[in-house]
Amino acid sequence: MSTSADLVAALKAELREARITYAELAERIGLAESSIKRMFARGGDMPLSRVDEICRVLRLDFADLARRVAERQPLLAELTLEQEQAVVADRRLLLVATCCMSQWSAEQIVATYRIDAAECTAHLLRLDRLGIIELRPLNRYRLRVAKGFRWRPHGPVMSYFRSEVLDEYFAGGFDGEAEMLSVVHGQLDVGVAEGFRERLMRIGEDFSRQHVADQKLPPARRRPYTLVIAMRSWLMSAFRDLKRDDVAWPDAG
Repeated sequence: MSTSADLVAALKAELREARITYAELAERIGLAESSIKRMFARGGDMPLSRVDEICRVLRLDFADLARRVAERQPLLAELTLEQEQAVVADRRLLLVATCCMSQWSAEQIVATYRIDAAECTAHLLRLDRLGIIELRPLNRYRLRVAKGFRWRPHGPVMSYFRSEVLDEYFAGGFDGEAEMLSVVHGQLDVGVAEGFRERLMRIGEDFSRQHVADQKLPPARRRPYTLVIAMRSWLMSAFRDLKRDDVAWPDAG
């Protein structure tokens, strides 16, 4: 959540960009330069009335300033253990969180699932309190997770996925329209493997961006797809049991 310190920092950045010095600002709003410096100092006090005056000097709406403050907030690469535990403990909250990760509107959620508007709002409020979204008026929200976000590898959500979802997902034939399943094995230099990992992450980000772009299309032209990307240094148990004891194999467990 944004703080008053974030607001002051954003104003300082806007002043630098506009090349307005503290002395110039003081003259324009009728204060001493020393007062301006105190307001912008760490721990200084800046009343909202002064924020409005500075915004007028910058020709900047307060709403635009607030949006820029929000955009400067660091995004989460993953959630904390406590955040994931809270999400996975409530199946309906997990559903709404997953929809938010896909940037569905509240209206889409209510129209698609047996969740009424009041319940949807309650779940969005919980996600806001958990720090996963920043809820805005009319149930609009801003995601607080990064494009490369992932669930904790051994966290509650992935544990739920492994126990409740994985078998169902891979039970499919992967022979439908635009579906595929490919298992490729090989031995690679670790540096080369890292390059493949980064490229696969970019594919996941491309998928997420395309999902957002396609929200403008009519529903008849969109189908739900789930992309699972994985790469692991691993020897399956059916082969591991046959390996000679004196043969070294990295991470064969």
